[in-house]
Amino acid sequence: MKPVVLAVTGASGAIYGRALLQALTSQGRSVELVVSPAGQRVAKEELDFSYEPESLAQLLGDKAKLVNRHPYANIGASIASGSFPCHGMAVVPCSMGTVGRVASGISQNLVERAAEVQLKERRPLVLLFRESPLSVLHLENLLRLARAGATVLPAAPGYYAKPQTIDDLVRFLVERCLQSLGVLQDAKIQWTGETP
Repeated sequence: MKPVVLAVTGASGAIYGRALLQALTSQGRSVELVVSPAGQRVAKEELDFSYEPESLAQLLGDKAKLVNRHPYANIGASIASGSFPCHGMAVVPCSMGTVGRVASGISQNLVERAAEVQLKERRPLVLLFRESPLSVLHLENLLRLARAGATVLPAAPGYYAKPQTIDDLVRFLVERCLQSLGVLQDAKIQWTGETP
């Protein structure tokens, strides 16, 4: 299996990034991880969690060896090149600042450069954002990215599966991310349609 690039930026919704990392590694899939300073801060504030090696080992156990963490400022990393073989990329959560810079083709750090690479190589790029309300600039940037081939995925879970817990809501969005990346293996939440 080719690895998936996972970027975590500074939007609220750190729980989604952590859960997606767990879901990808539980499949036995390698993850190329890059976390922005703001993403690290929000994870600490919302989850009391750090993406440092010790925390990853505690979260993932022996699956932590599947995670290759890249420094945020290292635009010379493997994932900054289209020649690096990967399945695609998810930015979870994705800040509106990241959305705007990627939509404008501005690559000032590894998250933005890796996202740009996915677009130019026509690989899946999933942007799970959590912002409300959306300004005209937000909407225009999201539209530009959708037209460029990205999947624009708001952090808005469905309720038809009758969620009972926060974990149920998170699982819904993680499955949507996996599905959009093309790596969903075992769907737990599916709308089967009405029975006649």
